[in-house]
Amino acid sequence: MLLTRRDLALASAALVACRGPTVVSRTVRRVSQTLPAMPTVDGAGVALNRIIGQPLLRHLDPFVLLDRFHSSNPDDYVRGFPDHPHRGFETVTLMLDGRFRHRDSKGNHGVITGGAAQWMTAGKGIVHSEMPDQTEGLLSGFQLWLNLPRAEKLCAQHYEDLSPSRIAEGKVAAGTLRVVAGDVDGLKGPLPPRSTQPTMFTLALQTDAPLELDVPKSHTAFVFVHQGDVELGPEGSAPIPAHSLAVLEDGNRVRLRALSAPSTVLFIAGKPLNEPIVQRGPFVMNTEAEIAQAWSDFRAGTLDNS
Repeated sequence: MLLTRRDLALASAALVACRGPTVVSRTVRRVSQTLPAMPTVDGAGVALNRIIGQPLLRHLDPFVLLDRFHSSNPDDYVRGFPDHPHRGFETVTLMLDGRFRHRDSKGNHGVITGGAAQWMTAGKGIVHSEMPDQTEGLLSGFQLWLNLPRAEKLCAQHYEDLSPSRIAEGKVAAGTLRVVAGDVDGLKGPLPPRSTQPTMFTLALQTDAPLELDVPKSHTAFVFVHQGDVELGPEGSAPIPAHSLAVLEDGNRVRLRALSAPSTVLFIAGKPLNEPIVQRGPFVMNTEAEIAQAWSDFRAGTLDNS
């Protein structure tokens, strides 16, 4: 018997109906690597801990560097980061406590306070300073360097202050979630779309109840624990202690449980670029020749030409 095209379509539809709706599998990300933050000094003498960009983890595509600053001793931070250049990537500063003042060669300026964030696209080039707007008290936060794809390395510069009120915040079963970028648990961060599709949130875990959140499946992802001890991954996973980075395997869920409450973590994920990364000091490009050109432009005073 010959089957018509209509007969085949009806048979296919019947088969789908018998199978029922498609079920999306949920895979909890496991930890593939852990490492401690490395103490170092940068800028004009700022004591900080380098998380990404240290010898044990040079880069984590698309992330080039992650620093943690946290001190109540003014000697650790008052000298700040005077004028210095950047090209080829974006900087993200997330403040937990204290105040940092930003000024740059494109005329942007602002003060980042506790609970706020700042997103700066260096693009074709910019010269900026980041100086503490305080002489005492706790200064605490993170700075992330997020790579730009080859096609956007020389894009226009951009600066955006994300005040505390703009950060998407909500309660979850185990504590408080604050989303800077991406869409997490119904909370959408204020950052406009980027080629690297970043997801960035902080999570304050107040109880030992486990928490699971949907995250992009194939993006590079990591968690930094900056307070407490956290079980990260399937139940029974080894604890991640404070001041440690955990790089995650693929999966579309992240599971966390505070082993000591309160515990606070930073989660970041992004779409890998799969392009060469050449970093020399403040520049992140694809080739050594592009790095040499960046230094030449900086010395000539043309780095940030419009």
